[in-house]
Amino acid sequence: MNYARLISGGGWMFRRLCTAAETPEKKLNLYRMLSALDMTGGSVSETLDHYIMKGRAVRKSELERCVEQLRKYRKFQHALEIIEWMELRKINFSWDNSAVYLDLVSKTKGLVAAENFFSGLPPPAKNKYTYGALLNCYCKELMTDKALGHFDKMDELGYITSLAFNNLMSMFMRLGQPLKVPQLVRDMKHRNIPFSAFTYHVWMNSCAALNDLGGVERVYEEMKRQDGNKIGWQTYSNLAAIYSKVKDFEKAEEMLKNLEKQVKPRQREAYHCLLSLYGGIGNLGEVHRVWNSLKSVSPVTNVSYLIMLSTLRRLKDVEGIRRCFEEWESNCASYDVRLVSVCVSAYLSQNMVEEAALVFEGASRRSKEPLFRIRETFMMYFLEKRQLDAAVRHLEAALLETKGDEWHPSPQVVGAFLKYYEEETDVDGVAELSKILKANNFDDSWIQTCITASESSPGVKEDSQVYHAQEN
Repeated sequence: MNYARLISGGGWMFRRLCTAAETPEKKLNLYRMLSALDMTGGSVSETLDHYIMKGRAVRKSELERCVEQLRKYRKFQHALEIIEWMELRKINFSWDNSAVYLDLVSKTKGLVAAENFFSGLPPPAKNKYTYGALLNCYCKELMTDKALGHFDKMDELGYITSLAFNNLMSMFMRLGQPLKVPQLVRDMKHRNIPFSAFTYHVWMNSCAALNDLGGVERVYEEMKRQDGNKIGWQTYSNLAAIYSKVKDFEKAEEMLKNLEKQVKPRQREAYHCLLSLYGGIGNLGEVHRVWNSLKSVSPVTNVSYLIMLSTLRRLKDVEGIRRCFEEWESNCASYDVRLVSVCVSAYLSQNMVEEAALVFEGASRRSKEPLFRIRETFMMYFLEKRQLDAAVRHLEAALLETKGDEWHPSPQVVGAFLKYYEEETDVDGVAELSKILKANNFDDSWIQTCITASESSPGVKEDSQVYHAQEN
């Protein structure tokens, strides 16, 4: 393929060999092809090469939109591969966008690689955007000294923005140091740096962490007075979560009503927050109302169903779970085992073993991958119920399904087996597990690794609600 014939404008875009204009539908198709690579296989470069070989245009702006969307849904490796493909084809990637490149390097290759990438940038690319991206990396990794030193360097260069302060505030909140946030707020005011909505939200959360509800409300009043136009559904979501945590459900519901007034029809994330927050205050009726409202205004995704099922599990609405899961399973475009996991754990939490087993059997037929994590849920349940034989059957089945190193029993599962043997039998738990592993051609040295890890992480955590997960 002669790529030179398809490049024009100094590498700014690929053009068709014919003159037909590209339609929005075809642009959408390119993103769909790239976002589906986890399921369809193949690489980004192969997909893009094949796309242009069919005579379709691939514009720089379109590729950048694909990068943005893939980052949004946390497909960082594929987003990085688009940028690397653009570099290889000499498609200009502006210095400002180097910050995106740096962020993706940090997420896929680690902080050291991100630092090396920054060091290797030419002077024009070492701007406020790339400096800010590296600061974000330090803050995400909770590297306080490096973050503060880098912040000081940005200050010298005149690169300090509200985003830089927001990164420091978020870092201190994650470090359990909420008192540092008001200090940063005062510094911003002294410098006359405008607040973003996020600044106010973190400031509110710092007050809440200090059990200062009056402070939360004063921040909210200041936001209304100074920057009322920045108040959106995220602000009310933040306040509702704060009130819910202190069990002031009346104020939480008031904020949720304000939130709903701000929501536009296709803002799925806002509806997702409504579902979770109404679930948090135990209002099952509102959960179902919001769910029906979401379905009436926007196509629901796997993520929408995941959040709804997680909320119904929290509220122990077994009948609602059954209806919701069956509705999803009968209409889903792609089979997502996370929903199966939520449904199985919900049934098991209510001792509905047969129902959980039926869901698992159906998923086993439809899923292309072994359901290791769900089997672990069964193992933990049966061990808790002192049904060793059933737990061992799931363990042996998982070992038989495993190819290579794709799965090992988690430290939590190993710890639960060992605890059972210690409390309920006279046999050596390590010896018994070693026997099972060796019988299935597994190295029993893994047990010692798990023993060490399980001491610091007992129990299996429930599936978290991931708002930036892939939407199918």
